[in-house]
Order: sequence, then C-alpha cells, then structure tokens
Amino acid sequence: MIKRLTMTTALCGAAIALVALGPHPAAADEKLNIVYTHHSSASNPFWQAVKKGFDDACAKIQANCQMIFTQTEGSVEQEVANQQAALARKPDALITTLVDNNAFLGNLKEAKEKGVIVIASNVDATEGPELQYRQAFVGQNFVPAGQTLSRRMSALFPKEGPIRVLVGVNAPGQNWSEQRAKGIMLGLEDYKRANPGREIVIDRLDVSAEGATVSDRVGAYISAHPDTTAYIETGLWHSNVARMLKDRGIPPGKILLGGFDLAAQVIEQMKNGYIQVEIDQQPYEQGFMPVMQVYLEKKVGLMPADIDSSEAVFTPEQADQLMSLAKQGLR
Repeated sequence: MIKRLTMTTALCGAAIALVALGPHPAAADEKLNIVYTHHSSASNPFWQAVKKGFDDACAKIQANCQMIFTQTEGSVEQEVANQQAALARKPDALITTLVDNNAFLGNLKEAKEKGVIVIASNVDATEGPELQYRQAFVGQNFVPAGQTLSRRMSALFPKEGPIRVLVGVNAPGQNWSEQRAKGIMLGLEDYKRANPGREIVIDRLDVSAEGATVSDRVGAYISAHPDTTAYIETGLWHSNVARMLKDRGIPPGKILLGGFDLAAQVIEQMKNGYIQVEIDQQPYEQGFMPVMQVYLEKKVGLMPADIDSSEAVFTPEQADQLMSLAKQGLR
C-alpha cells in the first residue's frame, strides 16, 4: 500500500469528517485566506504535487489560497521577500518552509504579532527560536529518512571488493539537504563499521539543485573515480545523473543510484533500471494537510499537530504503479 500517514487520532478523525462534508465548509462565514510560501521554483516537479494537494484542500474548504514560488531554485532571500509580501496582506495563515534556522525569524515574529497561524511544511527549523513561532510541522523526519536510504542502498553493494560511494548534497546549508546528508552518512558509516576488513571510501560533494550542474559535477567525479560503486543524493536530480550514465554507455546497475522524491523523471529512470532505491515524503499530503490544520483551528478550535509524512521506500518493481500516480499529479 503506497499511502502511509502518521498523525494524532483526533486530527485524523476531524480531517476525515471534514472531507466527508464535500465541497462546502462546515461554517459558511468568511472565507479563510491562506498563503503558502516556499524555497522552490515552479519548474521543480515535486512542488507541483504539493501544489495540487494545497489546491484540492483549499477547494474543499472554499478558502482563498495562493502558493508563491521563488524565481530561483532554493533561494532563501526570495522566500523571505515572498513571506513579507504575504504578511502585508494579513492572511489568516502562512504555510511555509523553514529551510534556514535564522532567516525567517523576523517574519515569523511579525506573523505572531498579527495573529497569523504559521505551519511549517516540507522543511522545519532544526533548532533555535523559529521553532517557537510555528504551531506545527507537516513533513518528513530527514535524518532517519537518510539513514533508511543508505541502509537500503548498502544492502545492494557488491559482497566483495572495494566500495566507493559519493554522497551528493543538493542544497548545502539548507536544513532539508543537510539533515538528509547527515542521515545518509550515518548509515554509510554503520556499513563501514560492519565491514572492517574492506576498503570503503565515502565522499561528500556539493552538487547543487540544478540538473545540468549535478550531472556535470557527478560526471567529473566518476571520470576521476571510475571505480564508483554508488551515488546517493539528498534530492531528485540523480535522475539527471541516470541520463548522463546512459549517454556515456554505462549500463543500468553498474553505478547504483538512490535519492528522494518520486517525480515522473525519477520513476522513469527506476523503470530503466538506473535508480535502485527512492525515498518518498508524500508531497500531496504536505500541501493538503496544513490547510486542514488551519481550518480545524479556525473553525473547530483544534490546535495544529505535527504530522510525519513518512519515509516510504520504493524500488523499481513499483514503478508502473507510481507512474500512474505521477500522471495524476499526485507524485
């Protein structure tokens, strides 16, 4: 079963009851105004699935909603500016990604002063005062997810001979990428300790969140280290690496690939045999459930609660089923 949800029993029951009501909100008073700001550009396929969940939830409760993308992929400065513009309109709620522990503090304080509900989604602060200014987080627990990915990948490593693994960090300094990288490295270090008699090299490389750049940097590494066993990254741009390997005539499985998120191009490379393991964080849920949390607080008085959107593991055997969901905009 692809869907797996973890949340409080009270929130789950209330959300299910709300959906059962159909397109009309339980209270027919003023429409809620909800803004969703984040760190990604509209060209990122993952965020189109988040947007579909967001739009569907807003339609359910008949809210006035807007999702604001950045012009540049991963731009913290642009997200800060988008938050400021959104708060100037005094929305009922701000749903946002906290990719940096300090950059958004001023905006979050302003939101609290204005009585704006703040829910972190997709990425949360890892420490510091920002955590005091958002009511809940909807998203993945990144470090354990990274550990799960590296454990599943290492189970596919050759049983004999040297091992060389490259870990790609797509957004150096941003919470989601650094936390996943930390988990990946922890899992690989466990593998190294469990195989003390083998030559095992683990390298980390900042590869960016731009597909062509990722291909160039990983390609240069592989040229310098043709003995590379696996490339594991924190995002979804290993699909570009898969295309690069094919262009070089490197057969599927020669260099193992693993990463995060089930965009259509990732699923296609799973079908082609180039990507062996993928970790999902259920983007549709990260768009849908924060809206429900806002509704439940404003209309029912139920305080927002953290929701773990999971670390579901997928392999090529499930690619056809996943592609069907991707075509619906759900992955």
